[in-house]
Amino acid sequence: MAKDRQEITIQAVSFVHRRGPVFYASLPCASQTLKACRTNGAGDKHRLVSTLWDHLVAMGCPLWKPCQSSNRAAFPIRVVRGPLGRPHLLLGEYRGPAISFSEGGGKVWAALCGDTSDIGIDVAGTDEFQREYPFHRVFHAQELQHALKLAGGDLEKASALLWSIKEAVVKTLGCAFHLVDPRQITVYPSVGGDSGYAFPVSLSRKALMRFPIAAGRSLWVRSLPQRKMWLSIALLSRRPAGHE
Repeated sequence: MAKDRQEITIQAVSFVHRRGPVFYASLPCASQTLKACRTNGAGDKHRLVSTLWDHLVAMGCPLWKPCQSSNRAAFPIRVVRGPLGRPHLLLGEYRGPAISFSEGGGKVWAALCGDTSDIGIDVAGTDEFQREYPFHRVFHAQELQHALKLAGGDLEKASALLWSIKEAVVKTLGCAFHLVDPRQITVYPSVGGDSGYAFPVSLSRKALMRFPIAAGRSLWVRSLPQRKMWLSIALLSRRPAGHE
């Protein structure tokens, strides 16, 4: 854990096969509603990404050496979006590491990858999943059963966990749920303990036809409990499994 000079707390999660790490941080959202937070949070997102990038540079990561300079003006930081809304970090003319954003719990969240993997971050609150929610349309029975065990039998907490995992995965793919249905993502039993969990995840054949880049590649999600919500960060390695 580290703090920048403006008291943004930077935290990190690691993944299997020594991929990552992924750095993440948050800022309180000035807007009262989630919709307004998503619309008006560009300044907070830029500040968070700039802070995370400075942290990565301070660590001396050799992967991004061409983008590093003591002269910030030589590599201005910009966040642009692809056709389906995926954010990209540009450092001058260079494409920077993968980034992702989420809003929840009254905060704006940002994540930045320490290597060349693709990532996605999502937070989901338990209040989003009431009893009338169509659970069977979103979750497989086996994955919901396992999530219930981790959540102590609390259906709303288990649903928030699974949703944050699946949302983080589609953000990693760069499509949200525009091209992939939640049930085309399978979450397998986790490994981990009190500080969080690591979930192996796979895509259905139909989803892999749309995203062949994910075939044979390692896809994991780290999930961390927060107050009345879950924070999940997905990582898709660009290296085929077995070549990590």
